Amino acid sequence: MEPLPLKQKLNLPSLPSLRATWQWLRQNLLSTWYNILLTIFCLWVIVWVGGGLTHWAIALAQWQVVTDNLRLILVGRYPVEQLWRLWLVLGLMVGVKTFSWGTLQSWQRKHLLRVALVGVGAILLALVSQADGTSLGWVGAIALVALGSSSLATWCRQQALWPRLQPWLPLGWLVSAGLILWLISGGAGLTPVSTTFWNGLLLTVLVATLSIVLSFPLGVLLALGRRSSLPILRGLSIGYIELVRGLPLIGILFMAQVMFPLLLPPQITLDALARAIAGLTLFSAAYLAETVRGGLQSLPTGQWEAAKALGFSTPLTLGLIILPQALRAVIPAIVGQFIGLFKDTALLSIVGLVELTGIARSITAQPEYLGRYAEVYLVLGLIYWVFCYGMSLASRRLEHRFSDR
Repeated sequence: MEPLPLKQKLNLPSLPSLRATWQWLRQNLLSTWYNILLTIFCLWVIVWVGGGLTHWAIALAQWQVVTDNLRLILVGRYPVEQLWRLWLVLGLMVGVKTFSWGTLQSWQRKHLLRVALVGVGAILLALVSQADGTSLGWVGAIALVALGSSSLATWCRQQALWPRLQPWLPLGWLVSAGLILWLISGGAGLTPVSTTFWNGLLLTVLVATLSIVLSFPLGVLLALGRRSSLPILRGLSIGYIELVRGLPLIGILFMAQVMFPLLLPPQITLDALARAIAGLTLFSAAYLAETVRGGLQSLPTGQWEAAKALGFSTPLTLGLIILPQALRAVIPAIVGQFIGLFKDTALLSIVGLVELTGIARSITAQPEYLGRYAEVYLVLGLIYWVFCYGMSLASRRLEHRFSDR
């Protein structure tokens, strides 16, 4: 038996031949005279814009405004002596995510190679940004955590006991979420850190994550309430959804920050961060309710009738039959709503919370960095794109996974 070629051993995709590439170009870009002109024009625009951006990025841009304020962009005014807690938070998040993703799909050698390449890329990026030795050590440790947790997930998936342990995976997420909040806020043995020092990317990710986690179940309940046969429950759900959808998000945030404290007793004070999360959650839940309702309406009534014929109760029918199919059908719309919510956190700077956009304004207001808007906002746009594209990529993976069932 002849040994397999190296390309097949590594499971690498085969590259298209030169003739196949030329045929594709002729069929798609050079098929007619106007397609040829349009292709030439598009290539000219790409070269002109790309060349100008490259020249600006290399010769004209002053990236020192970003490197000098990188810590401010990432963690804001979080105490320097407590930054080790945020490094632990990042390591915990990376470990839990890679382990969970590895248990949900079959990790192959190419996936582990990608994780290793991402880790090497993170270390090189830390070197390019002239990170100190402590930060470089943390980056390397987190890269090893990612590789180790993904390898552990592959090993656990091959064990016979794993099908019994897999349902407990959400409990691990809850425990890790509690540990993350404890590490960030302090208390119970750690030095407390006020929420006024939670700024920059730290605040953006924290607010977006909590708002997404809280708004999803609330949106599902509102969708079920709108389709309920009880008139009072249906009326309350419809009234809430239509009222919130008719208000702008900035108005809801202002009400949460200004008007809501006036409704509380004087002895009760609610943190500004908690009020902002509540406003984003209530706003996003109304839109998610309509998305989930569309998924529920797409299912035929025969699903309910078949479940009743089998003796399923209403909660079991919803939990085991209806909701899984409805949510699977609207995964792109739900993830699109989550992406919009992540970008909507930029409005928090208007109500006094210094997230990424607020940090950018404070950086460009410094006398030595006046006029350096392009460099700062280009980096901020790249950060937003990375997170939004990551959610979009996860959405496509979920669609592909559920479509195979």
